[in-house]
Amino acid sequence: MKLYGAIASPYVARVVMYAKIKGVELPLMEPPGGGIKSPEYLRLNPIGKMPTLDVDGQGLGESTIICDYLEDAFPQTSGLPKLPLDRARSRLIARITDLYIVQHVSPLFRQMNPAKRDQAVVESSAKELVKTFAYAEHAMGSGPFCVGNTPTLGDCALSTCAMMMKKILGAGNFGITDPTESGRLSVWWKAVDSHRDCGPILQAYGTAFEGFLKMMAARA
Repeated sequence: MKLYGAIASPYVARVVMYAKIKGVELPLMEPPGGGIKSPEYLRLNPIGKMPTLDVDGQGLGESTIICDYLEDAFPQTSGLPKLPLDRARSRLIARITDLYIVQHVSPLFRQMNPAKRDQAVVESSAKELVKTFAYAEHAMGSGPFCVGNTPTLGDCALSTCAMMMKKILGAGNFGITDPTESGRLSVWWKAVDSHRDCGPILQAYGTAFEGFLKMMAARA
């Protein structure tokens, strides 16, 4: 079993983190054929996106589904809370991340150049980030993590997205307040960023994504 993708992707980093908190050895490798559009890769995952989990030659795509597979295949250490309601909370935070928060982080990536910036897009994203991170905060249970004293699926999804947002806000100098710098979200961020398993993966992802931003800026 191996994971194909690059750590610069928040979705790849999510799976890497989830495997880590579960104690699952999951090698991260470059896509076969040299890229996610290669014939070799597309035979495993015709969607042509990363990550893809290779299980005995069979490909499984989509980060949340891969995490679900890891949960079922390696139940010894769960990546979800014990109680059903808490498990639902953790899954809900991952869902909010994908459906709502990411949708308002991504537009800022296209507004990095001040000379070509659409300020209306920036202002809209700023408002929506406050709102959507509040959705995640509302779904949280007892802390300091999303639900309880240990990281779970919701932490893996939300933290990698939050790191992406932090790097984009820093590089773009938009003047947008980071929602994770105050209140319950601040407590949560400090917990996940300093965790022995989550923290190093977040830092590796942040460094890789920062490099990607610099590469894109140089091309522009």
